[in-house]
Amino acid sequence: MNLALREAWKYQGLTYPNPAVGCTIVGKHGEVLAVQAHKKAGEPHAEVEALKIAYYKLTSDKKILTLTTSAQIHTHLLENHNGCFSGISVFTTLEPCSHIGKTPSCATLLSKLKIKKLFVGSQDSNKEASGGNEIVKESNIEVEDSLLKEECDALLKPFNTWKKERFVFFKWAQRLNGTVDSGVISSQKSRTLVHAMRDVCDLLVIGGNSVRVDRPTLDARLVNGRAPDVLILSRSGEFDKTIGLFHVKNRKVIISDNFDILKEYKNIIIEGGGNMFELSKDIADYYLCFLSPQMGGDISFMGIDEKFEILNILQDEQDIIMWMKRDK
Repeated sequence: MNLALREAWKYQGLTYPNPAVGCTIVGKHGEVLAVQAHKKAGEPHAEVEALKIAYYKLTSDKKILTLTTSAQIHTHLLENHNGCFSGISVFTTLEPCSHIGKTPSCATLLSKLKIKKLFVGSQDSNKEASGGNEIVKESNIEVEDSLLKEECDALLKPFNTWKKERFVFFKWAQRLNGTVDSGVISSQKSRTLVHAMRDVCDLLVIGGNSVRVDRPTLDARLVNGRAPDVLILSRSGEFDKTIGLFHVKNRKVIISDNFDILKEYKNIIIEGGGNMFELSKDIADYYLCFLSPQMGGDISFMGIDEKFEILNILQDEQDIIMWMKRDK
């Protein structure tokens, strides 16, 4: 389950409006056959991605590697598995979905493949998709739930939050000496990840001073994605309208001295430094820090006394990426 969690966190912030989910498949002799995650809404769920890889390792049937949609993979597995999943255990961070939507039911697929045992972390609170555990149990497959439940619930929190109201995370990049100013800080891969997150978020919040100094565009060009609406938090509405963010198609730019507009959005990124951190403490659910192995700059989060609980740590070729929540 820890392997499934670590894989799923790589795609946190990218799956909206779906949850981030991870899945590990373990063979008859305890060998790990696959570790996969749900990567983007509309694409195969974590269980399907993992079953695809596990099936190939068990059968050497290369055709399945050419299949990309959930429906294609489901059909191929059901028609060709020949009992290869007998004795196999599946670990998934979230109860397998029971309904047929953009993708077929993962619970139904698992029940028909006749796996040995299913381990589940979090229960699905979405009434439309819940009930997967019962479908699997009805096929005489053993199900153990609430495995690493606290950790799986932390992974699932953004989904459960935006289903009810809104999910807000505060993102920043800093150097080893804590500075957040003076040009590009994070790696190209990290910046591409942020652009992919912008592509699926509803609203991006930034401070007025950052707009005036940095003159940003705040789009998703590195992934050829959709640029979110922007809230500029500022007491003054005076800005140089030649700044790039004002010239992005199909974008709304709101200038306000408060966060009231957030109630109209579901998935929200706040980007900024120390002042924005303090202003948004009461509304930010999670924090995302990109720590770059360099020094320089002048401005840091001076005068802020906070402790965080680390939810997950990732590392790309250069940066350390931390998802956290405030230790209140």
